[in-house]
Amino acid sequence: MPTDKMLDGSNDLGFKAIQSWSFLGSRGSVAAAQARGPKQLFLLVIILLFLLSDHGPESEFRSPVGRSKNMSSAPLSSVDGTDRLCVSERAQCIPSPVLHLRQLPADISEQEVVALALPFGRVSKLITLRTKNQAFLEMASEEAAVTMVNYYASAPPTIRNQPVFIQYSNHRELKTNNLTNQRAQVALQAISGAAVHSGNMASGDGRGLVAAPCAVLRIIVENLFYPVTLEVLQQIFSKFGSVLKIITFTRNNQFQALLQFSDAVHAQHAKASLDGQNIYNGCCTLRIDFSKLSALNVKYNNDKSRDFTRADLPTGELEPAATAFGVALPPYGAAFPPTYHQHTGLPVAAVPGSLVSPPRVSLQVAPPAVHSVLLVSNLDPERVSPHCLFILFGVYGDVQRVKILFNKKENALVQMSDATQAQLAMSHLNGQRLHGNVIRVTLSKHPVVQLPRGGAGQEEQTLTQDFSGSALHRFKKPGSKNFNNIFPPSATLHLSNIPSSVSEDILKDLFSTRGFSVKAFKFFQKDRKMALLQLASVEEAIEALIGLHDHQLDHNQHLRVSFSKSTI
Repeated sequence: MPTDKMLDGSNDLGFKAIQSWSFLGSRGSVAAAQARGPKQLFLLVIILLFLLSDHGPESEFRSPVGRSKNMSSAPLSSVDGTDRLCVSERAQCIPSPVLHLRQLPADISEQEVVALALPFGRVSKLITLRTKNQAFLEMASEEAAVTMVNYYASAPPTIRNQPVFIQYSNHRELKTNNLTNQRAQVALQAISGAAVHSGNMASGDGRGLVAAPCAVLRIIVENLFYPVTLEVLQQIFSKFGSVLKIITFTRNNQFQALLQFSDAVHAQHAKASLDGQNIYNGCCTLRIDFSKLSALNVKYNNDKSRDFTRADLPTGELEPAATAFGVALPPYGAAFPPTYHQHTGLPVAAVPGSLVSPPRVSLQVAPPAVHSVLLVSNLDPERVSPHCLFILFGVYGDVQRVKILFNKKENALVQMSDATQAQLAMSHLNGQRLHGNVIRVTLSKHPVVQLPRGGAGQEEQTLTQDFSGSALHRFKKPGSKNFNNIFPPSATLHLSNIPSSVSEDILKDLFSTRGFSVKAFKFFQKDRKMALLQLASVEEAIEALIGLHDHQLDHNQHLRVSFSKSTI
């Protein structure tokens, strides 16, 4: 006899099997089937196996938006103890205000789930099933759910580089009675309240597609080890919609950008997917927020700003004082090429969380022939030396050789370990002041710096030095923490390797006696081997770094100096 569970409306599979059983044997028993002979019994077993294999539980999710094959999971009723929710056996294509999300990251947060839906309307209920990498959202209206499914059908969503599958649920509403789901509702209310406060969601009825605050994103790139170009940003963000305009600049010693999409929903999607991601392996982390600007006004099409809808704009003049959209551009090289990784000393294989793997960066064309030698011009011939340039450029890579030109001593060649380090040094040092002069840093046509021949004079030999075996290279150890602490020149210096016997006064006097104006000083609270020291200007900080990096503080400890992103 069939049990109550077999006849339960939430499981009609057993009922179908009973019908087939009754069809073969009028009395619905094994004895009846055996009485008909072994052939009939064998046929009965085959049919039952067929029915069981053809109706696996929860084959609801069949594509990113309802068409993938057999991506099954356990019935929701087995997870949500009080809610007898059952996912349909086949793909559900009938519109519903309840949406089913699958293949979520294991550590997904409620905020990340809700962020996918906020551009389309208010989320009234939320159930997250972290152990099964699933979630259910109930939108405030069916219209909002339809808009969301239709949008993600053409632009499948991702969270932390993992595709998320979305389709309609066969349930018209969600019940959230148990304690776990009540906690999810509390989180949902907090997220929704913050979204309403910032204007980042639909009105109360949740009808229709509601734009994000605006189509303009403000992007900050942290951990900037490799230069990030306008082309790289366009490549990454154009995967989420049409990018109209980009402006890049430096503010608070951080590389930043303003990027305008054609649609605010595209901006919301890009923010939800890319915030916190790394552009390259272990560095160049994106921090994304909505800008207060509703649109960008780009004046020039060049390496620092671009209006993709206006090919007729002039290129402008890329000097440090040049501006676009009223924002000072950073002192980066005017002929700064797209970033292509040819680095040989660092681990550059793509890993999860990396948006652009080095071999296929930017425009997907063959990398240009870029050398690792830089031409530095407008130097002060009376004060510059190979060691001075070695220390300064060594902040951004391992300098191999330095040559001050014998006949043009205001010019020098600096050979870095590779092309990536050369580009990094150029991007940070071009346009900076050294010894009162604004220096220019560009890529040299020379592939290497040649050492003087045997017959060269004493002065010529002094002007060229080989630092390939120097103990002061900051990046010779793979995985060194120095890779994560590369910042543009700033008035605040980071001091490290400080002996316990050296006090604040001793360090301040060390800089003051060299003619530098110390404005502020602070030891790190958790580690007194490190400190921040603020000088009067960036130019002073550059000269202080050159003069005092590797200064001996006691018999076996030398001061380490670098630029800091912080202020005191």
